[in-house]
Amino acid sequence: MPRVRITVVKKAFYPDLAERYENPATEPCHMELGAEFISLNGECPRGMCKNAWVSVGPFVEELARGGGGFYGDWMLNPKSALVSCNDGTRPTSYYVEVIE
Repeated sequence: MPRVRITVVKKAFYPDLAERYENPATEPCHMELGAEFISLNGECPRGMCKNAWVSVGPFVEELARGGGGFYGDWMLNPKSALVSCNDGTRPTSYYVEVIE
Protein backbone atom coordinates (compact mmCIF):
# COMPACT_ATOMS: atom_id res chain seq x y z
CA MET A 1 0.00 0.00 0.00
CA PRO A 2 1.48 3.40 -0.96
CA ARG A 3 2.56 5.87 1.69
CA VAL A 4 0.84 9.24 1.64
CA ARG A 5 2.53 12.46 2.71
CA ILE A 6 0.36 15.16 4.29
CA THR A 7 1.87 18.67 4.26
CA VAL A 8 0.48 21.78 5.94
CA VAL A 9 0.56 24.34 3.12
CA LYS A 10 -1.60 27.25 4.32
CA LYS A 11 -3.18 28.50 7.52
CA ALA A 12 -5.82 31.16 7.99
CA PHE A 13 -7.47 32.72 11.02
CA TYR A 14 -10.60 34.83 11.06
CA PRO A 15 -10.66 36.53 14.48
CA ASP A 16 -13.86 38.42 13.62
CA LEU A 17 -15.70 35.14 13.10
CA ALA A 18 -14.14 33.61 16.21
CA GLU A 19 -15.21 36.59 18.31
CA ARG A 20 -18.71 36.58 16.85
CA TYR A 21 -19.45 32.85 17.00
CA GLU A 22 -17.09 31.06 19.38
CA ASN A 23 -16.84 31.11 23.13
CA PRO A 24 -14.14 31.64 24.14
CA ALA A 25 -12.45 33.31 21.20
CA THR A 26 -9.79 31.05 19.69
CA GLU A 27 -6.28 31.31 18.32
CA PRO A 28 -4.93 30.15 14.97
CA CYS A 29 -4.60 26.42 14.40
CA HIS A 30 -1.70 24.82 16.27
CA MET A 31 -0.46 22.92 13.19
CA GLU A 32 2.90 24.26 11.97
CA LEU A 33 3.12 25.60 8.43
CA GLY A 34 5.29 23.19 6.43
CA ALA A 35 4.79 20.30 8.86
CA GLU A 36 4.78 16.90 7.16
CA PHE A 37 3.15 13.66 8.23
CA ILE A 38 3.38 10.24 6.63
CA SER A 39 0.30 8.04 6.58
CA LEU A 40 0.93 4.31 6.48
CA ASN A 41 -1.89 2.06 5.32
CA GLY A 42 -4.22 5.06 5.07
CA GLU A 43 -4.18 5.62 8.83
CA CYS A 44 -4.04 8.90 10.71
CA PRO A 45 -0.37 9.65 11.47
CA ARG A 46 0.80 10.49 14.97
CA GLY A 47 0.68 14.24 15.61
CA MET A 48 -1.91 14.95 12.93
CA CYS A 49 -4.82 17.07 14.12
CA LYS A 50 -7.75 14.71 14.73
CA ASN A 51 -10.29 17.30 13.59
CA ALA A 52 -8.40 17.91 10.34
CA TRP A 53 -8.22 14.15 9.78
CA VAL A 54 -12.02 14.10 9.45
CA SER A 55 -11.66 16.19 6.28
CA VAL A 56 -8.30 14.96 5.02
CA GLY A 57 -8.61 11.29 5.95
CA PRO A 58 -10.97 10.14 3.18
CA PHE A 59 -8.59 11.53 0.53
CA VAL A 60 -5.57 9.92 2.21
CA GLU A 61 -7.37 6.59 2.50
CA GLU A 62 -8.38 6.66 -1.18
CA LEU A 63 -4.84 7.52 -2.29
CA ALA A 64 -3.45 4.74 -0.08
CA ARG A 65 -5.77 2.27 -1.84
CA GLY A 66 -4.36 3.32 -5.21
CA GLY A 67 -7.09 5.80 -6.10
CA GLY A 68 -6.77 9.37 -7.20
CA GLY A 69 -7.95 11.59 -9.99
CA PHE A 70 -10.35 13.38 -7.67
CA TYR A 71 -13.02 15.36 -9.48
CA GLY A 72 -11.61 14.65 -12.91
CA ASP A 73 -8.59 16.80 -13.68
CA TRP A 74 -8.82 18.86 -10.48
CA MET A 75 -5.17 18.33 -9.51
CA LEU A 76 -2.02 18.61 -11.64
CA ASN A 77 -0.80 15.40 -9.99
CA PRO A 78 -3.65 12.86 -10.14
CA LYS A 79 -2.19 11.05 -7.10
CA SER A 80 -2.71 14.08 -4.86
CA ALA A 81 -5.35 16.35 -3.36
CA LEU A 82 -5.49 19.78 -1.77
CA VAL A 83 -7.87 19.63 1.18
CA SER A 84 -8.76 22.05 3.95
CA CYS A 85 -10.03 21.16 7.38
CA ASN A 86 -13.58 22.11 8.20
CA ASP A 87 -12.76 24.68 10.91
CA GLY A 88 -14.64 27.81 9.90
CA THR A 89 -12.58 30.27 11.94
CA ARG A 90 -9.08 28.83 11.46
CA PRO A 91 -9.00 26.64 8.36
CA THR A 92 -5.77 24.91 7.47
CA SER A 93 -5.01 23.54 4.02
CA TYR A 94 -3.18 20.26 3.47
CA TYR A 95 -1.52 18.89 0.35
CA VAL A 96 -1.76 15.10 0.33
CA GLU A 97 0.26 13.06 -2.14
CA VAL A 98 1.36 9.51 -2.77
CA ILE A 99 5.07 8.99 -2.21
CA GLU A 100 7.14 6.01 -3.22
